[in-house]
Amino acid sequence: MTARAAPARPVTRVAVGVLVRADGAVLLADRPAGKPYAGYWEFPGGKIEGGESVEQALARELDEELGVQVRASMPWVAMEYDYPHAYVRLYFRRIHDWSGTPRPVEGQQLRFLLPGQAPPQPLLPAALPAMRWIQLPMVTGYSPGTATSAAETASWLHGVLDRGLRQIVWHEPAIEAGERLAALAAVAALADSYGARLLLDSRDLQAAGAQAAPGQSRYLGPDELRAASARPACSWLGAGVRTRADILRAAGLGCDFAIIDPRPADSAALLSSGQAAALCADAPLPLYLRSGLALEALETAQAIGLHGLAASIA
Repeated sequence: MTARAAPARPVTRVAVGVLVRADGAVLLADRPAGKPYAGYWEFPGGKIEGGESVEQALARELDEELGVQVRASMPWVAMEYDYPHAYVRLYFRRIHDWSGTPRPVEGQQLRFLLPGQAPPQPLLPAALPAMRWIQLPMVTGYSPGTATSAAETASWLHGVLDRGLRQIVWHEPAIEAGERLAALAAVAALADSYGARLLLDSRDLQAAGAQAAPGQSRYLGPDELRAASARPACSWLGAGVRTRADILRAAGLGCDFAIIDPRPADSAALLSSGQAAALCADAPLPLYLRSGLALEALETAQAIGLHGLAASIA
């Protein structure tokens, strides 16, 4: 995966479809004999022809390859990959609404992959980042930031996990220094017991004089992102971003996702003004919008290319 350096050879533009079933399963197909990387698994799609939009090309390709008719698709992520046979720019779109049953029109194998299921092997190299992206939930929660003890923040976390939240950025600056390590240990263990992803804010780790365990996940605020010179050792990495340059930096650092964290936190204006859409255009990693909006705004957010919404949860 590359950020946005100018390629040394022609760019082949490719539309890629992530068909998502009602149960969350996504469709994979292997590459037929006679094509480069024959037998490798990927998300279906194909080259964008002259005069076509990404959306039009994807609808045409999935009709030709799978016999399905796409009713609607949503922009998602755009990334580049330098293969020996071609330098490609991949435009991923998510599809929840289609008609017809996918069938192997070109003799390829097809498989719906359920959440948490091991993917078939081998995977096309450019599909590897997307296999992580599809594990991201549509809603990310922030801790309130008001806890003063380990017990208080653990009680809050227990409540939101019981309500189904499965990805949380944890930042509690008011906890006293003597309790920080205990608080970190308590919330990490609790999240693990629910199978949830807890991203520890780098500021909390620094204040506690602690290092994230290799299996833990981390979150960098916008200032910490700009100061970082390398990806921290962690399982999952998220970052707060405010500008296009921040987004590209997050991708270059190897972040799995980023959260647009507006200042002031006026996400409704960001959506209505088109600024959020501009930040999402051809974003090289999944983006959330930090928001006080109700979850009813999720469909609007995803229609412009956001992965989902991030919100402080009481």
